[in-house]
Amino acid sequence: MKVLVDRRDGLTALADASASAVFERSEKSEGFPHSLEAEDRATKGLVRAAWERREVRGRKADPANPHVGAELTVVHRPDGRGRLVLVGLGPREQFQAESVRRAAASVVKGLKGRGARTLAFRLSSFVGDGVSAEAAARALTDGAVLGAYEFSKYQTKTEGGVEEVTIALGEELAREEAGVKKAVAEEYDLAETVVWTREVANLPADTATPERLAEEARALGKEFGLKVTVFDEKKLAEMRCGGILAVGMGSVHPPRLIVLEYPGGSKRGRTVAIVGKGITFDSGGISLKPGLAMSNMKFDKSGAVAVLGILRAAATLKVPPRVVGVLCCAENLPSGTAYRPGDVVRTYNGKTIEVLNTDAEGRVVLADGLGYAVAHYRPDEVIDLATLTGAEVVALGDDTAGLVTTDNALAQGLLAASAATGEPLWRMPLSDYHRELVKSEVADVRNSIEITVAGMLTAAAFLETFVGSTPWAHLDIAGPAYTTKETRKYQPPYQNLGAVGFGVRLVTRYLIDSARS
Repeated sequence: MKVLVDRRDGLTALADASASAVFERSEKSEGFPHSLEAEDRATKGLVRAAWERREVRGRKADPANPHVGAELTVVHRPDGRGRLVLVGLGPREQFQAESVRRAAASVVKGLKGRGARTLAFRLSSFVGDGVSAEAAARALTDGAVLGAYEFSKYQTKTEGGVEEVTIALGEELAREEAGVKKAVAEEYDLAETVVWTREVANLPADTATPERLAEEARALGKEFGLKVTVFDEKKLAEMRCGGILAVGMGSVHPPRLIVLEYPGGSKRGRTVAIVGKGITFDSGGISLKPGLAMSNMKFDKSGAVAVLGILRAAATLKVPPRVVGVLCCAENLPSGTAYRPGDVVRTYNGKTIEVLNTDAEGRVVLADGLGYAVAHYRPDEVIDLATLTGAEVVALGDDTAGLVTTDNALAQGLLAASAATGEPLWRMPLSDYHRELVKSEVADVRNSIEITVAGMLTAAAFLETFVGSTPWAHLDIAGPAYTTKETRKYQPPYQNLGAVGFGVRLVTRYLIDSARS
């Protein structure tokens, strides 16, 4: 999809459809809103007629069509200049950039398969209290690009949709053209990177093996000038990465530790290490998972693939910090060579893990990745992303990631980035109680505990063991990393079925904004 900026008004731009935003009308509202007068003139009174018949309500969600999202009212212009789409923003007092992002995705989804290839957003209608023209333009770009995406690689027939979006400034915002263009260009690159991330994360396990992820990393390195190092199983054995080797022992596809380095846009910038869990398929190993929904375990690589996306975005947008991405990739399968409950493995930094459950494998591979990142690069900060625990989903649901960190500055920066991007985080506590629970009687730590409490937090306490005193944040993305047919209707309309690339926009925004501050 292309996204352009045009000085003309959205109602005069030559597009198959134009879209304007409408706030939700109150029950007491009687008068026709001034903000729709231009739309009414363009449709020769049809918009006013639809308003008076209460066909236009401005609701941010349409109960009759939850997949599309916001309420849409489509009016065909009598002058033959395409369609006008009125999209609901919800109540004025709840208006924020996320409202615009969801509205844009709703329009793009609503026009899919309806013959509209070009779409113009009337930017002024999406600007309001707390949402500037630049912020609205960013949100429109995000919503349109992400809302148009569907994973169709293996489908022989697909419906056509919007291919070109114009953000129309009009006379009111023409003076802001330069700022809007810059904002749109940056956000477009980021949104396209999320689409790329989704494509890789959605690949099935028979295709997306650890070696395939290494190939994707090498391709990124070649295209964006990143240094890429891939450690195979022989090198991992020399490095004593016993965690990642143990998890990958049961598969014919050997594990890989993949490292990408972006040098940074500033000579004196700090170093941030981003570590991702990349279990290309998680059967649970010998501690076998139930068969129901096991097909979704191809998404257990989402954290590692998000790291690929973050490095791609960092290089594209030239973020100031030096960024090191570490992908811990293995396939967790049961076989005669698989690791077992009761095994003790020694990790890269020398610490040992007592394995009590082979389905708690994500933390085991991350132990090596975190230890390597801290020892080899001595970063100023470490952030890990992992679809780590079902407990995270129980605690926070399918849309919010759990944030665990003992560093308040890092927490505040990530939460601010979360608010800016609409990728929800909720900070969770970490105490000595959780640290005590993961201590082992035969090793340094154990990967599972005997009581079913605080699963997300004991997993985080386990990971903390391998970062030492380095400022560190753990993002458990088990809930929001992907959507299913059941959960999709509760998600924002810019999320697709399958992997959604959660964390790419959030962490990239953090890298940009924290460097500025």
